[in-house]
Amino acid sequence: MNNEIYKNLFDQMSLGNKSVLITALNNKTNQTKDIPEKFLITEEALQNEIFDDKLSKQVYEKASQTLETGMLEFVQINDEDFLIEPYFPEPQLIIFGAGHIAVPLAEFGSRAGFSVTVIDDRPSFANESRFPTAQKVICESFEKCFDRINIHPLTFIVIVTRGHRHDMDCLRQILNYKTAYTGMIGSKRRVKGVMEKMREEGVSQEKLDSVNSPIGFSIGAVTPDEIAFSIIAEVISYRRFSNYKKENSINKKQNWPEYDPDVIYELSKPDDSPKAIITIVGTKGSVPRKEGAKMIVWPFGKLLGSIGGGCSEGAVITNARDVIANGGYQFQRVDMTGVVAEDEGMACGGIMDVIIEYFE
Repeated sequence: MNNEIYKNLFDQMSLGNKSVLITALNNKTNQTKDIPEKFLITEEALQNEIFDDKLSKQVYEKASQTLETGMLEFVQINDEDFLIEPYFPEPQLIIFGAGHIAVPLAEFGSRAGFSVTVIDDRPSFANESRFPTAQKVICESFEKCFDRINIHPLTFIVIVTRGHRHDMDCLRQILNYKTAYTGMIGSKRRVKGVMEKMREEGVSQEKLDSVNSPIGFSIGAVTPDEIAFSIIAEVISYRRFSNYKKENSINKKQNWPEYDPDVIYELSKPDDSPKAIITIVGTKGSVPRKEGAKMIVWPFGKLLGSIGGGCSEGAVITNARDVIANGGYQFQRVDMTGVVAEDEGMACGGIMDVIIEYFE
């Protein structure tokens, strides 16, 4: 069943693995209503060419392309429509140290779309009242805290502890993982001392070179807020550019697709009640949400998620009820430009293309 596909997708996201969800929109089933068939392919399966015979080579080529670009594809292959959606896990920012720089850094990280975790061994520093925007605040020693966090290839780590001994306690374990970014604050003298000690312990130069230190962009930052700005700007650059290098003047930008954890989790539940999934598959101009955003519509009026709210959703929800009644899928364009936008009270002024599909 398709809910099992979404359960696997949710699990892959929790593990920090990129995946592609493929929906064959023209497939027919033996059930009363046409339910689009879905396939989940992990990045690892694509790299190792572990394929399902039901899908053509062209579909897998498109799936690989979406992982590289971060952009979903709505394409027709061999007279069949496919919605090919890349899924990247929610990026997490782990901050080791809860001092004066960590406070604005956690706030800016959260506002930039990261799931923020702050770790420190001092209860007066590591508490939720000090870090209200953080998803997790862990009060534990830097040596023992790693059992309570999940570091994966899309984890961004910033080390801002109160001393080089704690820096080493963190770095010693972090370098055992593959991360999207690892940065460590400190003076040249402090950083040099940490690196020399790590080399003496047998850590390779290649691993040490992967650590960004000095941390952040050089903007002449002085205050904690300014330093936090410089750090989060560098973190964002590593998120938004694939294979980002400071010394490279030309970096390839990578889109980060929309991911609605609550919607995916709801679709993963073993619930066979009829509903419709609405997915934005194309946008033009100024729109409230971008490609990949989803919402669920139930026949009795319940909604979950959003594709922008207000008038932009009204007509789509009406058509979603038709899809629930008849099965299959519909393509719909939501025009928020010019006279249409003015008449309907829309302020965005763009165009959204959506797919409405039956699901149970």
